[in-house]
Amino acid sequence: MITCGEGKYKVWLKKEMLGADILYTLGGGERPHIGAVVVKEQGRRIRTLRLGNHYDHIVLKPIVMAAYKKYRCTVVGVGGVHIDNATKDEIRILVNNCKGLIACI
Repeated sequence: MITCGEGKYKVWLKKEMLGADILYTLGGGERPHIGAVVVKEQGRRIRTLRLGNHYDHIVLKPIVMAAYKKYRCTVVGVGGVHIDNATKDEIRILVNNCKGLIACI
């Protein structure tokens, strides 16, 4: 598992191999949850499933695409990060921390 950030801004990414495919689980903030599912497989466009009013697909898509470009296998990303009553600055911090995870893929 890799992490980026501190305190309530800490995000984490867990990688699990399922045969030749990869499943990433993203969480963090005050209440990790499942806010989106993103799938990239060879020969197909990236697909997203947004749950409820969550915007977690925005941070999952770059993670999934980076892993796909590196490993060229089916990659699925699932999860979400949440801070109660987050300000725009707090959201920016969380998004930047999620981007920081990409460097470790």
